[in-house]
Amino acid sequence: MRTDVHTHTAFSDGSDLLSMVEAAEDAGLDGLGLTDHCIVTEDAFGRRARYDLVETHERRRKAIEAAREGTSVTLYDAVEMSYVASDTDRIRAFLDSAGFDYTVGSVHFAGEYDYTSDAPYLGEDDAFRRAAVERYYDAVVGLVESGLFDVLGHLDLPERLETLRGHSQQSDYDRVGAALADSETVPEINAGRVNRSLGRPHPDPSMLERFDGHDVAFVLGSDSHRPGELTERIPELRAVADETAVELVETELILA
Repeated sequence: MRTDVHTHTAFSDGSDLLSMVEAAEDAGLDGLGLTDHCIVTEDAFGRRARYDLVETHERRRKAIEAAREGTSVTLYDAVEMSYVASDTDRIRAFLDSAGFDYTVGSVHFAGEYDYTSDAPYLGEDDAFRRAAVERYYDAVVGLVESGLFDVLGHLDLPERLETLRGHSQQSDYDRVGAALADSETVPEINAGRVNRSLGRPHPDPSMLERFDGHDVAFVLGSDSHRPGELTERIPELRAVADETAVELVETELILA
């Protein structure tokens, strides 16, 4: 593993940028993607103000340029954009104007469903939970088909939630794989919950073979928000790369 394509800094909900760079050095990485959250949607969950890279990306770019002077790690000025189908035009306009090195597109919420917390699904039955998961994959396929993004972030995010875990079906992965096969978007193997309740990277390594038939390759992202997380998660990602037959894409090939 040469590059971690997915990390966060204090420009969204992560740690000091220099501390993340130092952690990448300690982990022996050659490259680090700084992909702070960005939401152009005035969403119902009130997160726009906290993740307003629309307003701060130029200031962050200057901080990245300064950090490059003190490290041998290649730093990528990138973004994790929350995809909402109704705001495709606004997303495209912002990404075109911002000129990031590459873009990660992720589904965090779709319609009335929020996939970042167990709270909305407590007390709900399996039919409701399956409907939420199916809506998630509808949005993921739409994200891929939009052609807006270089990387598909955490393609099975519901697996992080105890309330929704296990409601993803093999047909969901096949549907995403088919969309990716017709796209230039590259999915990531995400380690954002290896040291929390999920306890492993996702998609589940056993599911990666579902993508082989579609000739889909992956990139690796720790989704770290703290230096210690990066240190813990990089070995887990390296293990997936070493222990599975998954094909990996070099970061240079996803640059916008």
